[in-house]
Amino acid sequence: MGETKTAEAITDSSLRLAQIANPQSEIVHFDEALPLDCGSALRPFSIAYQTYGALNKDRSNLVLVCHALTGDQHVANPHPVTGKPGWWDMMVGPGKPIDTDRYFVLCANVIGGCMGSTGPSSINPATGLPYGLDFPVITVRDMVRAQARLLDHLNIPEVLCVLGGSMGGMQVLEWAATYKDRVFSAVPIACSARHSSQNIAFHEVGRQAVMADPDWCQGRYLEEGRSPRKGLAVARMAAHITYMSDDALHRKFGRNLQDRDKVTFGFDADFQVESYLRHQGLTFVDRFDANSYLYITRAMDYFDLAADHGGVLANAFLGTKTRFCLVSFTSDWLFPTEESREIVHALNAVAANVSFVELKTDNGHDSFLLHEPELFDTIRGFLGAAALKRGIAEPKGWLP
Repeated sequence: MGETKTAEAITDSSLRLAQIANPQSEIVHFDEALPLDCGSALRPFSIAYQTYGALNKDRSNLVLVCHALTGDQHVANPHPVTGKPGWWDMMVGPGKPIDTDRYFVLCANVIGGCMGSTGPSSINPATGLPYGLDFPVITVRDMVRAQARLLDHLNIPEVLCVLGGSMGGMQVLEWAATYKDRVFSAVPIACSARHSSQNIAFHEVGRQAVMADPDWCQGRYLEEGRSPRKGLAVARMAAHITYMSDDALHRKFGRNLQDRDKVTFGFDADFQVESYLRHQGLTFVDRFDANSYLYITRAMDYFDLAADHGGVLANAFLGTKTRFCLVSFTSDWLFPTEESREIVHALNAVAANVSFVELKTDNGHDSFLLHEPELFDTIRGFLGAAALKRGIAEPKGWLP
């Protein structure tokens, strides 16, 4: 390895993501320790978050959006690194299904992330250098515990609705199980109550790709001024395949060649689908930290809500008064409909208020991020009904 850099040099030259001052997000710093499931604690720690709309006078119109594995807090604004529209720009905004003229929308970058919240690329106060693999292993419950601390800081006692897809849906379930009295309604989308062995296997392939990159440097790449871009790109490519369906891939690419009339009998990107995946991998490494990818995928792998409640999923929801709406997609083979039905059955077992919809689409797991009018209608209707029940039907009385 090369000469170890100082913390100042690392911050100046290497921390492209976590240490970037992001004027579009609020960042709250906490001095009190955050206890973690692994038995360790984070102290101090920070949470970066983005808001849209305005909080009403009785602080009752909060919609908490939870992001997925490779998402962040930039839900409905241009991303400060890529310049692309927010990842749920079609869903959140004035007049949209999550109407910011009516609701106060908040999304926080999860701990372990790399867009301002404390994660493995943050500076470890004990050493003055990036945490790297000294960062404690986190869980989905730790992520939610940090979000609850943020809402305490903002003096928001209850969430009108918490919703999200994939890992965001896992956070929704954890919110509903751990903070029953604070969640009026919940929308887990395209998720499950535990990560399957198949999904753990996919994640392990991605982690091994990262760790096999010589520039990973045993997790100390920031100190060395290096970056495991190739390994992280391969991890992203493999994962992205699981987010789509065979029908979607065939419809979009088929066996079409990329800028050529015939195959080259070599290993360039002959096919359009190859070029697409390479592009996905290369653009991902510009906005995401490799160690964050390791930690967040591990958090998803550890998620098992039933195991946390005596092996019975229904126990997680005992006594709940939360209103639920679960959404799955017919072509999602990463989190198939059967896994959503298991959650519905558990909620029915405790007489919870629950509705469920399986939407027909060939867009695969990523359907919740794409233009799916039935999903828009479902969210608009369910959220609107929750707002009516809470007496916030009209956008009046906003705080200055």
